[in-house]
Amino acid sequence: MQVLERLTREAVQLAEGEVARQMQICNACRYCEGFCAVFPAMTRRLEFSASDVHYLANLCHNCGACLHACQYAPPHEFAVNIPQAMARVRRHTYERFAWPDGLGVLYWRNGLLVSMALALGIALFLMLAIWLHDGYQPGVAGQSFYNVFPHGLMVSMFLPVFGFATLALAMGVRRFWRTVDDPRDGGITAPAAAEAAHDTLRLKYLDGGHGEGCANDDDRSTLWRRRFHHFTFYGFLLCFASTSVATLYHYGFGWVAPYGYDTVPKWLGIAGGIGLLIGPAGLWTLNLRRHPDHGDATQRAMDWGFIALLFGTSATGLALMLSRGGVFMPWWLALHLGFVMALFITLPYGKFAHGIYRVAALLKHAIERRQPGRLRLGSE
Repeated sequence: MQVLERLTREAVQLAEGEVARQMQICNACRYCEGFCAVFPAMTRRLEFSASDVHYLANLCHNCGACLHACQYAPPHEFAVNIPQAMARVRRHTYERFAWPDGLGVLYWRNGLLVSMALALGIALFLMLAIWLHDGYQPGVAGQSFYNVFPHGLMVSMFLPVFGFATLALAMGVRRFWRTVDDPRDGGITAPAAAEAAHDTLRLKYLDGGHGEGCANDDDRSTLWRRRFHHFTFYGFLLCFASTSVATLYHYGFGWVAPYGYDTVPKWLGIAGGIGLLIGPAGLWTLNLRRHPDHGDATQRAMDWGFIALLFGTSATGLALMLSRGGVFMPWWLALHLGFVMALFITLPYGKFAHGIYRVAALLKHAIERRQPGRLRLGSE
């Protein structure tokens, strides 16, 4: 075990050292300075410590523009490939700052097979519970969700999982922030927070720095990666908003689900569900075609697991909605709950984390660039 830990530390140091080496070359060239936030942040530094590398790696959106514009990219002897080098470090970043300590290793094991096995395993368990439950009569139409699983039972199952996922992500990004934050920058201000929120909501740095989007299987730019990210991002937010409004209906007004098609939770849920079908399907297609030099292979298993859970959650949720009152509703409910539970169990140790860390990096960039120009040594 000690040998494995030592080898892992050495691999991390090599990955961080490679980013620092390439950044120093880029700092001398500066051809890509206008492409994204990474390069203006780079120019404020003469050396690159581990914390600088973690910050810049999470600021990188892997659009690929710098790789295809670089005169020092492979096969040049300098072998500058910023997207690939950053991608390798990002995964180590998630592992290092994961909470609780020791669970960061799950980032390396969270793939498509694990995600699907977890979702289907939970669904199978719930189906068995339905079958054995005397109070429910399989095959009888017209019964509601709460005839299958009481509301209190579903809350008791999902609230601890959601609470732990939220806490684990918050603690992880807090550790990251405490490492990369510079007290001399003066802390978070309203203008910096507004800029970071604006850049996040627009997914600004998926435009390739020139407004034409990301490179995919060659050096041609396309906006489809940004569009599919938008479908996924806003689809998730709309589904979360649907659940939040439904919770308000239930506890605030005593209006019990299921809700009709003319209600706000249903509108939000349908719109979000459609977004979570289009976005993940599109991202999976692009991921299959992405050029290997972009570094996606280092996180492909984790990407596919997250994409599958998002798509499965949406597909089963829409099927559940359409089957309401039908004889197959209980089985769709069990399958949907299986995907939702698996999604939130894996949330703190899967691809979802990249969005949280990236928002923190964008916030640091917004704070930092409002400060007077001050070259920083890596040891500072």
